[in-house]
Amino acid sequence: MIKAVLFDLDDTLLRLNLTAFIVRYVAGASRLLGQAARMSTAQLGIPYLRSFLAIDAQDREDSLTNEQLFNQTFRAASGIPLDDPAIADLIDYYEREIVPDFAGGVVAARPVEGAREAVDRVWSTGLTCALATNPTFSLACDRARMEWAGVHEDDFALISTISNSTRCKPSARYYQEFANALGVRLEECLMVGNDATRDFARPDCGLRTAYVGHGRPARAVWRGPMTEFARRLPEIVAHLNNEDAR
Repeated sequence: MIKAVLFDLDDTLLRLNLTAFIVRYVAGASRLLGQAARMSTAQLGIPYLRSFLAIDAQDREDSLTNEQLFNQTFRAASGIPLDDPAIADLIDYYEREIVPDFAGGVVAARPVEGAREAVDRVWSTGLTCALATNPTFSLACDRARMEWAGVHEDDFALISTISNSTRCKPSARYYQEFANALGVRLEECLMVGNDATRDFARPDCGLRTAYVGHGRPARAVWRGPMTEFARRLPEIVAHLNNEDAR
């Protein structure tokens, strides 16, 4: 029986140029860190790239959180300890005060039509709503993107972040840890996402996915736009529950 609906964020609830957002984020953070460490901004691009690739690796065998591995990789590549209190405060300020202004221009962030209605429908249907966004950023960055999407932290019982996850999508371990923290089984969750690769757990672990992207992935239990998902959610859940009861 479905008890929780897990939403992806980028290009599911929020329309944006994600690559442009990442580039802008890294450029701004590199300028601040470069000034603090007396290094050129250009020197920090590679450490950021290596750190993002490290936490995204699907063959990881460590037990570190994504944040711990990111910081470890970044320090090895740049010499800068991101977990040093002074550096951490600098990055925290950047993410809380500067990043929220990145919505315009080439980032072009705006809500996906039907996103607000879908989140509200989950709760009104008596289900738990959670935000299973790929955990490569801090909660502060997630908050900024949620605001651009017209949703808020209080709309979700749980939000995945770089600090509370040990893997990235589509790792089944990521999804299992998220479900455990939410207090449900993966079979009791319905994932909603637009990415035909990342929003389907690998290997298969019982999680079912409703697809709101442009493709037609065979593994999707439902396909369509977010506006239709919001309208048909009770019907979709009832169908899945009936399948489970057979």
